[in-house]
Formats: sequence, C-alpha cells, structure tokens
Amino acid sequence: MFRIDVSAESDSTPTASNDRVAIELLRQLVSGQQQQNKLLENLIQQTSAANQQRANELQQWKNANPELANSCRKAAETLSRVQTEFLNTLTEEVADSEDHLIEGEYMLNEFVDRFGPRLAHLNGVLQVLAQLGNNDVGATQS
Repeated sequence: MFRIDVSAESDSTPTASNDRVAIELLRQLVSGQQQQNKLLENLIQQTSAANQQRANELQQWKNANPELANSCRKAAETLSRVQTEFLNTLTEEVADSEDHLIEGEYMLNEFVDRFGPRLAHLNGVLQVLAQLGNNDVGATQS
C-alpha cells in the first residue's frame, strides 16, 4: 500500500525550481498591484481636481448671480413638492393597476410612456435647480 523511497538519490532541484517560479510569479503580482495603485492614485487626483474646479466655477457663478441662485433654490423647493405629488400619483396608479401591469405588456408600455419621460425630465430639472440654488458648495462635490 505504501511505498517509501529511501534510496541515496535525492531530487531536490524540482522543488527549488518550483519555489523560484512561485517567487517570481508573486513578484510579478506585486509589481502589477503597485502599477494599479499608481494608476488609481492618478485617477483620484484628476477626478478630485475636476470636481474642485467645477465647484469653484459654480461658486463663482453663484457669487455673480446671487438673486438667480436664490430663485433657483426657491424653484427647486417648489418642484420638490411637485415631484412628491407626482410620485404619489404614480404610486397610486401602480397600486390600482397592479394586475394589468403584470399581465399585459401593452399596459406596462402605456404606463412607462405616460410617467417615464415626465419623471426623468422633472428629475433632471430639479437636480440642476437644486445644484444652482444650493448654498453649500461642498455639497456639490461628489
């Protein structure tokens, strides 16, 4: 069942060779990870610089147009209430038409056509107004 080789010959070179290969592969992995880390650091620096520049430009615009920035804030608050009512109507429609939406593709398409574009556009306008009317520049940096 067992076989133990107790001969004088010892074959240690394959083990040493395998160890060298494993060590070289590990070195290559570490080198690759270091390169990835450098690239990620560069990407973070570039993204941070772009965000900082955008925040500075936005703050300059707000400083140059304080009345308009205030109007944007008020409009965003109003549209936020409008959005809440719109979402309330949308969720009621879903609750009332649940079976039809699940069973019929036509009803689902009608629902998406009715509410989808309006919701997407409202969200876009609200986001722009909120950003232009926001008093805290730090909140615009993501």
